[in-house]
Amino acid sequence: MNSSPEFTRMLVPGLRDSEAGHWQSRWHAQHPHWLRIKQRNWAQVDLEGWITAIDREQKQATSPLLLIGHSFGALASLVWANRHPQRVAGVMLVAPAEPVRFGLGDDILPAPLAVPGLLVASHTDPLLTFTRAEFWAQAWRCELADIGEAGHINVESGFGDWSWGLAKLEVFAAQLAANLSD
Repeated sequence: MNSSPEFTRMLVPGLRDSEAGHWQSRWHAQHPHWLRIKQRNWAQVDLEGWITAIDREQKQATSPLLLIGHSFGALASLVWANRHPQRVAGVMLVAPAEPVRFGLGDDILPAPLAVPGLLVASHTDPLLTFTRAEFWAQAWRCELADIGEAGHINVESGFGDWSWGLAKLEVFAAQLAANLSD
């Protein structure tokens, strides 16, 4: 699928990064011009560390960002987008972790996002129940994409290339572009 040039896509992996077989790594291999954050310590739950990594990487952006975060990376993407909405076209939050699970109840509030969002959730995600995904999608005013029983939408759950997710990202990007031109 052709990436629309209106946005700079940035991959924001979660804890322990995304190994070679993970959909984020495969998408990056298919689209090496996409940005991807780098971290010194992928095992440490450190929201500000992720925020700093996004800050560093976004300096290479040539157009508004479309952040694609997974798990803890989705939470970091959301916070960064809310802090810098003028630089972000939208966020795709894939299997975001429950914020309270990481002590982020004060950092991530049930309030509308400053940018458009797409939340992709599973009914069998061990880090966020589907009921909570529905709650957060409504609170953040995100589109909710229900992908059924898909675990944490990672390699362990059988997600490698994840062509459906890539197609959904491109539809989301096209919607964002259309909204900009209105």
